[in-house]
Amino acid sequence: MTYETQDGSGYFLYHSIGMYPDKEAETEAAFSQFSRSWSRLDDGQWMRALAARQEFLTLWSNLIGAPGGTLTSAENVTTALYSLIGALPEHHLRNRTLLIAGDCFPSLHFLLSGIAKRFGFELRTVPLRSGESWVRDEDIIAAWDESVGLALLTFVTSTASHRCDLDALVGHGRKMGSLIGVDITQGVGLIPFNVNKPRVDFTLSTSLKWLCGTPGAGIIHVAEPLLKTCEPELRGWFSQDNIFSWDLDAFAYAGDARRFDHGTPSVLACAGSVPALKWHAEQDQAALLAHNRELGQRIIDTAPSLGMTLASPHEAERRGGSIMLRLPDGVDPASSVDRLREQAIYADCRGRIMRLSPGTVTTVEGVDRLLAGLAGNVKAA
Repeated sequence: MTYETQDGSGYFLYHSIGMYPDKEAETEAAFSQFSRSWSRLDDGQWMRALAARQEFLTLWSNLIGAPGGTLTSAENVTTALYSLIGALPEHHLRNRTLLIAGDCFPSLHFLLSGIAKRFGFELRTVPLRSGESWVRDEDIIAAWDESVGLALLTFVTSTASHRCDLDALVGHGRKMGSLIGVDITQGVGLIPFNVNKPRVDFTLSTSLKWLCGTPGAGIIHVAEPLLKTCEPELRGWFSQDNIFSWDLDAFAYAGDARRFDHGTPSVLACAGSVPALKWHAEQDQAALLAHNRELGQRIIDTAPSLGMTLASPHEAERRGGSIMLRLPDGVDPASSVDRLREQAIYADCRGRIMRLSPGTVTTVEGVDRLLAGLAGNVKAA
């Protein structure tokens, strides 16, 4: 049987790139509109481009409950984190500890390990216990003492879909007097998140995953009163209240999150993500999550009969939207992904862990084809 590759029924890659109905047409229209506007022979190009970027920022602020003026765009979470670290008053990190879990997004750890010496902090990485797939919240708390100037939490992990207990972790961090940031990339758009419930000091994300946006459309939110104390070393003409102030001796930071801007922003990525964010804002959020949970549970229930073990939390409330399964011995990960692709089923593997993330375009029929394909992979091994 031949399957239509564009029907989305077998799409399980929301942990990588999110999809929604009519994404292609709406994204193409947004880019085309930008192209026409940017190429128009008048003097309104920047005004229109920045208006599109502002729509992106407003949609994001509404999504995560960020007060006006506390959020701006960033190319990705790595540049956003670097900007934040370089903006902090020295006492937050100099001769102190920056705490992070061993199952964080690796790019952030690569950055932090490289700049720790220059900024004068010790990077403390909480390890996974032997044989386990995610770092336990209680181990993070045990490693979190008063020496920690900043803790960077991962809302939902990309390797196990583990959802941390933000209430417990933030509550402990407040007792320790630490700054607290959270990378929400793998959860936002599916798992409810609000910057004030519990209150965190900064938030990082992209728009790629459950929000179905484009590359380059990240965000950084910095809460008051921390925001007003930050002076980003990565700064430029867009960091000012008046971006057209050319006095080389009169630079002054904008009074809000625009101080985290620097050079010319990636307006095209923001404009290209607006249709996805607007689509998402119009959806029944509970229904999106319920659909994911129904399909995910179908996978979890069948996995043992396929010789596959769950590498994600079993409890739905401790899990993001992805289901990670450990492949049986003798089953080659690359060959498994290739065989599924031939049946228009799209997933990926990290080592021997297969990552499956059903979203709004994925269907029950697609899950059943996935399960049949996985059974075939086991037999072929």
